[in-house]
Amino acid sequence: MAVSRTARPQGPTLKRRAGVLLRLPAGILLVSWQYFWRVTALHRSETRGDASDLPPQLPAELVDERSKLLHDGVGPMFHRRFRVRIHGSAMSPGELIHAVLANPNRAAPSVAVFHKTLGEDGMPCVGDEYRVQMPGPWDGPVRVVHRDATSLRLHTLQGHLEAGQIQFAARAADGSLEFETEAWSRAGDRWADLLYSRLRVAKEIQFNMWVHFCLRAAAIAGGRVAGGVLIETRGIPEELCRDSPGR
Repeated sequence: MAVSRTARPQGPTLKRRAGVLLRLPAGILLVSWQYFWRVTALHRSETRGDASDLPPQLPAELVDERSKLLHDGVGPMFHRRFRVRIHGSAMSPGELIHAVLANPNRAAPSVAVFHKTLGEDGMPCVGDEYRVQMPGPWDGPVRVVHRDATSLRLHTLQGHLEAGQIQFAARAADGSLEFETEAWSRAGDRWADLLYSRLRVAKEIQFNMWVHFCLRAAAIAGGRVAGGVLIETRGIPEELCRDSPGR
């Protein structure tokens, strides 16, 4: 079924941009506080990526004039994986994803709030839409483009300060559980590119948000994190983003 919408959201207004600047210091302070007091080991790597790092192709019926695709963004793309191994949980991968998605705010840090703006109350379905509100440059609309028993994938809509997709997934791994947040994103415009890939401020806020999300998913699973959080970042040159899947 094709996606049908009656109104096209506008891009960030001057008032909203000013609001981002006012809220950004508070967001940096909050996530920095969480970062410095976190005792879980974090294993970070950052390497150069290639075309294999581009996101999955979007279903044609879920792409419309409101979609903000990867090639609509500015600057390099970052393919990031945040992964935790969970020992001692009685949940299956499907049960963990169900528990996380039933209320994403249980896993999200207190500075980020998920609001469903389209779709029935309860579990997310393909075509549903959310707005994630944060004290920083990720306050923006997203649409559910994939949902199965163990994963959910979202893509950005017009008005978002990023362009790309993000996926939450759980899987069995050697008698344990793995939970992963995987993002394919680039700045939505030159303003966001300054904060994200130039100053790297927004990039670090995103880093701390998804680390927190993975650790909270482990807590929801009722298990313990083994080996810390693995964070892999691969930078994709801008020229590769122009002909990305989903165009």
